Amino acid sequence: MNRTVDVLVVGAGPAGLATAARLAAAGAGRVEVLERESAAGGVPRHCGHPGFGADRRGRPLDGPAYARRAVRAALRAGADVRTGVSATGWAGPLTLDVTAPTGLERIRARAVVLATGARERPRSARLVPGARPAGVLTTGELQQTVRLFREHGGAARERVGRRAVVVGGEPVARHAVRALRDAGVEVAAVVTELPRAAVGFGGVPVLTRTTVTELLGRGRLTGVAVRAGDGRSTVLRCDTMVFTGDWIPDHELARSRGLAPAPGTRGPVTDGSFRTAEPGVLAVGNLLRGVEPAQVAAAEGRAAADTVLDLLAGRPRPAAGVPVAAAGPLRWVTPGLLGPGPVAVPLLVRADRRLVRPVLTVTQDGAPLRRERLRGELVPWRTVRLGPTWTGGVDLAGGPVVVGAEV
Repeated sequence: MNRTVDVLVVGAGPAGLATAARLAAAGAGRVEVLERESAAGGVPRHCGHPGFGADRRGRPLDGPAYARRAVRAALRAGADVRTGVSATGWAGPLTLDVTAPTGLERIRARAVVLATGARERPRSARLVPGARPAGVLTTGELQQTVRLFREHGGAARERVGRRAVVVGGEPVARHAVRALRDAGVEVAAVVTELPRAAVGFGGVPVLTRTTVTELLGRGRLTGVAVRAGDGRSTVLRCDTMVFTGDWIPDHELARSRGLAPAPGTRGPVTDGSFRTAEPGVLAVGNLLRGVEPAQVAAAEGRAAADTVLDLLAGRPRPAAGVPVAAAGPLRWVTPGLLGPGPVAVPLLVRADRRLVRPVLTVTQDGAPLRRERLRGELVPWRTVRLGPTWTGGVDLAGGPVVVGAEV
């Protein structure tokens, strides 16, 4: 089946739904959203904890409630949200091959928005030695397991395990600890390679500067071997291990179109208006750099919709901008291009390690553009937003812009 739409959005998470809702409400024509999962809403569907804003009465929203609200907003605006549908590849510029429950389709659009999100690296990608025993999960798998057993009246504890170790010191590890405790599972320890972990683990021992060296057990996990920073090794007895964090953008579709990944983030390079190197193709949300809160991804989706409306109106596409790169102890910076539209746009940066009151610098061709000491600290699990004034002096005819940090 060959079909044509005005805007095709791939991914029905917070970013994709927000993009579709804004476009449909603005009269962008036929706006279609493809979601490979059986339900729309993205990662928040499985996050049964607050932290997703509030409803109209000021009551806090958990992830599932936030996801339902985002889906309703897109549908009410007039977008077509299709679930169980996978975009499998490109058949040409702005044309995607799609596998749906009804068969194979080829969809051509005037604009394509990639909002495929991010995923946690599984145990196999983290190269942890040992056999392949049952009981090794990611945070997403844990949350889905607990939710499904509750919906069907099962005992989540019997399915998940009895004693668990959580690997990762970022805030998402707190959610894993909470999900385990809610399921009646004892949490023996939180293990992290970081010299300092996030706070709020509710009395669970946190082993910093510690590495998992082996998984023990065959049919079922029986323990994990860990090595501390001073070289001492020990075994933590458990039947469940949850790997948290270590997010990677779901970038296969972007890469198959030749969109090179940005250093540090592994997401496609975009400018400040979310344009990629492919005309008519935008990328938005956690596809760009791993994981950020749902509200941040949704805000980017709404901003990307304005760029799509300009494209549909026939406004010319600007030429390529000036590349932006991170240096020193900074892991990444986005956007990856500045200009040639508004040069003064915010920058998002993230550090490789904890930096206390660092001096952030912006240079171009070796010449300093900005140098300022931050009052607080940078930590590996939190993004810092630098306002538009940080890029106000960039020369579009100059060389790459480098954002660095001095400690």
